[in-house]
Amino acid sequence: MRIDAHQHFWKYSAEAYGWITDEMPALKRDCLPADLKPLLEQAGFDGCVAVQARQSLEETDFLLDLAAKSSFIRAVVGWADLQSAELEATLERYQSRPLLKGIRHIVQDEPDDQFLLRPAFLKGIQALGRLGYTYDILVYERHLPVVADFLQQSPEQPFVLDHLGKPEIAGPPSGRWQRGIRTIAQRPYVYCKLSGMVTEADWNNWKPEDFRPYLDTVLEAFGPERLMIGSDWPVCLLAADSYGSVVQIVDEYISALSESEQAAIRGGTAAQFYQIS
Repeated sequence: MRIDAHQHFWKYSAEAYGWITDEMPALKRDCLPADLKPLLEQAGFDGCVAVQARQSLEETDFLLDLAAKSSFIRAVVGWADLQSAELEATLERYQSRPLLKGIRHIVQDEPDDQFLLRPAFLKGIQALGRLGYTYDILVYERHLPVVADFLQQSPEQPFVLDHLGKPEIAGPPSGRWQRGIRTIAQRPYVYCKLSGMVTEADWNNWKPEDFRPYLDTVLEAFGPERLMIGSDWPVCLLAADSYGSVVQIVDEYISALSESEQAAIRGGTAAQFYQIS
């Protein structure tokens, strides 16, 4: 099974997606399952994981409704207020919607760089574990030391680091990012998505070889059994001319690995992590 482990859907409106600026015209449109399906098929994927792009329960419901109508959406990573006193009651209501596999909060946009360590947030993470949900970590490179502290508070909760921890790919890997990745990868219950790279590079001048030292680092740190490919469509179109060119970066990089290692990165890891049958 081949799985694109990270992409988004939306019905565009300026009010709902204020982060889409005038410098992002490629994203100022509806991006829905009918748009993605032929791209997945052309790239040889059997399905995808739809990830939240808004911080609301309406977003979670929107993605689950799309998944109910589109069989190739194999899992949903939604949003819930992890600091709410009503969190467990909210999540229990979603137990009847089994395609909800995980939760994500857009921590990278929080003004508090220590946000992950807030007691109420940590309590919410513990609730996810009790109810069998994963958590996607979305942060910038500067947050990685905080992530390492955060992971110590939640042993055995399944986590996945989105977009390689968003390194500053416009240059060579920094020591800060490399140290952060190696520290985080020491936790065996933490995984990493090979996604979101082109938008952290020079949008107009990147080359596939620019990503090799970053991919080398995460492959060595996590191993293929804890890596999963993700397109970050349609956000990737800010810095790439096509869905296929983004997927090709990882496909070409892993072509020297064994068949079983390639199969893990191309879908096996995602299927195991998100419990996709």
